[in-house]
Amino acid sequence: MMKLLKTLREAFFPKGAKGIPVGVFVAIVAILVLVAILAPLLAPVGPNTQNLMGRLKPPGTEARGTLFILGSDELGRDLLSRLIYGARVSLSVAFLSVVLSGCLGTVLGMAAGYKRGWVETIIMRVVDIFLSIPAILLAIITVAVLGPGFINVILVLALTRWPRYARVAYGQTLAVANMPYVRLSKAMGASWIRILGLHILPNIIAALSVVATLEFGLMVLFEAGLSFLGLGVQPPMASWGAMLSVGRNYVSNAWWIATFPGICLFLLVLSVNLIGDRLSEYLNPKSR
Repeated sequence: MMKLLKTLREAFFPKGAKGIPVGVFVAIVAILVLVAILAPLLAPVGPNTQNLMGRLKPPGTEARGTLFILGSDELGRDLLSRLIYGARVSLSVAFLSVVLSGCLGTVLGMAAGYKRGWVETIIMRVVDIFLSIPAILLAIITVAVLGPGFINVILVLALTRWPRYARVAYGQTLAVANMPYVRLSKAMGASWIRILGLHILPNIIAALSVVATLEFGLMVLFEAGLSFLGLGVQPPMASWGAMLSVGRNYVSNAWWIATFPGICLFLLVLSVNLIGDRLSEYLNPKSR
């Protein structure tokens, strides 16, 4: 445990680092995750509780006994409560889609890099086809076929982003598969599943972790983009992207509806990307 804490401290709070430490952005992500987990306890009211007498109230105002700390939307719903529950939606979609796409891409990429032959040809040609299509366009087409919704958005994002993991896992597996300990395990009769799971995967997990971190921020943006277009999480479920879509119609007289979700998206994506960049530098001996 102490070694792990020391490694994390060296990665995110390096000595002599200039500018804002990456640990600050780790704290931002941790706070957002904690807010999402404790949403029912932190939200002042329910995210869908309407107060038509309190429509479009600016931050800090009160209507019918309800204090709107960050203002209210066009239906009189508390914006702070919807932001808190929107964090839960964004983080859940991003986490589950990263896990699904990471597992699928890693398994296929490792199989292609180790088995070679026709397995490599089929898998990598499919990867090339997926990578040749813009990801957001592929996501829009897929969700248009499957239909919008929380579960469908997760499946769509996982199906459109697995090729990146497959490409990284494929290249890393090619480099590790010729190592002496892998050849020795194969000569001793170890199955290819055992070799991939015990000898190759632990040696490529660092590179895949960096990809997953960077993909997490991208999944947040994709979910927000799909919800903004009406193809993601459907009302009345709170979503930062859907709140931005509604807020664009009230920019002139209710700026807070679009401003606060935009700030949340900016902070989350920026923090995750900077964490991913720092992990990439720390895990690369040449950078250190």
